[in-house]
Amino acid sequence: MNTQKFLVSGIVGAIVSFFAGYLIYGTLLMDFFKHNTGSATGVPREMSEIIWWSLIVANLCWGLLYSYILNRAGANSLGAGAGTGFVIGLLFTAAADLTMYATSNVSNSTGTFADIACGAVMGLIVGAAVGLTNGMQAKKAAA
Repeated sequence: MNTQKFLVSGIVGAIVSFFAGYLIYGTLLMDFFKHNTGSATGVPREMSEIIWWSLIVANLCWGLLYSYILNRAGANSLGAGAGTGFVIGLLFTAAADLTMYATSNVSNSTGTFADIACGAVMGLIVGAAVGLTNGMQAKKAAA
């Protein structure tokens, strides 16, 4: 695997993940998820309480994970990245959310299934960005 391609598309994926997460979870659906929590209290942090370094590192991990998988899969286009990213996001989020739903009171069933849908959409967006970046780098290398 080309290390530069992996890192560049991973960083692009991380940036896209951060902003897509802010748009989806921090803006569009923030109130929805506040109303669909489970009986656990004090779970979501207020914006002023967010631990930013941890959120940035988490998004970097997401970007690198998508980059690694999509590079190994040979996804070098927006469409290939979006399709593979959708499946990755759907399956990963479903596995994590359904486990949490089964074992904790963080979210109710409506919030759980909505989050799985959001994870699939996030995966599609991040995967598309990583796939597009991979394709641009492949064309540049071929030139």
